[in-house]
Amino acid sequence: MYRIWIDSFRHSGSLVDHMNDELKSRIRTVRGWPIPEVNFRDISTLFEDAKSFRKVVEIFESKIEEYGVNRIVGIDARGFILAGAVAAKTGLPMVMIRKKGKLPPKTIEASYTLEYGTAAVEIREDACKQGDKVMILDDLIATGGTLGAATELVEKLGASVSLIAAVIDLPELKGTEKLTSSGYEVFSICEFMEDE
Repeated sequence: MYRIWIDSFRHSGSLVDHMNDELKSRIRTVRGWPIPEVNFRDISTLFEDAKSFRKVVEIFESKIEEYGVNRIVGIDARGFILAGAVAAKTGLPMVMIRKKGKLPPKTIEASYTLEYGTAAVEIREDACKQGDKVMILDDLIATGGTLGAATELVEKLGASVSLIAAVIDLPELKGTEKLTSSGYEVFSICEFMEDE
C-alpha cells in the first residue's frame, strides 16, 4: 500500500500539493516562541500522528533510493527522530551530529553563526568514512547554519553529502538557497512562509 502511495507521490503534482497541505496541517505553529520575533514550527504534533509520520518516513525512503544513500545522519535533536525512523525502515546505519560536548571523544567539530554569536556541533571521528554517500536529515531548514556545519563535518571524514533533507523549509530565511548555491542537493516536503 505505501509503496503504491510513494510511487504516486513521485509522479503526481496534485498529490504532492495535497500531501504538502495535509502534512502542514499536522504541524503546529507557536507564535512568538522562544523569542517574540520567531514563529516556532512544532513537528512534535506530526510525530504524534502515526499515519502522517509514516508517510514522511516513506518520502525520505524514496530519496535514499533515488540518491544511492548508504548512511543517514541525524541532526540534534528532532533530526534524530527522523533519521532513526528512516534508518530502522531501510536497514541503513544512522549517525548523530550533536551539540558540542554531548558526544564522547574522539570527535571533530564545526562552528556556525547564529543571529547573536556562534555555536558548534560535533560528530564522532569514526562515524563516516571515505566512499560513504550520506543523507543529512533535520526537521527544518531555516538559515542553513547548522546544516552547513553538518556538511563540513561529514566531508572532513571523507564522505560525500548526497542529499540534505528536511520536513519543513522556511524559504524566507534563505537556508535552502545558501545550501544549493554551495552545490548541495536539498529536499523538503513542505514550506512555511512567515505569515502562515
